[in-house]
Amino acid sequence: MTEPAVASVLAALARDSRLSGFLRGGRIEAMPAKRSRRRLLLEEVAQVFEPGVRYPESEVNRLLGAMFCDHAALRRYLVDEELLARADGQYWRSGGPVRS
Repeated sequence: MTEPAVASVLAALARDSRLSGFLRGGRIEAMPAKRSRRRLLLEEVAQVFEPGVRYPESEVNRLLGAMFCDHAALRRYLVDEELLARADGQYWRSGGPVRS
């Protein structure tokens, strides 16, 4: 995906009153401590990745780094919540809602 997809996800987070407090300066500033809110945020972040497309780790890091300073933690959260899967240095969308 591209930077417009990242911008679209960040805009969607900013519009959601449950999640907008976790953003500052157009980026995710903090992860929600409450699991239900964190899941909502991660489901939105997962929208950056096209279902059926495999991404090299460097691309995943680049996209996530544009949204959150700790891209590795964000990537782990996505994998732990089964929104992304990984094997052989590649990642792909494995769960969550698909929005157009």
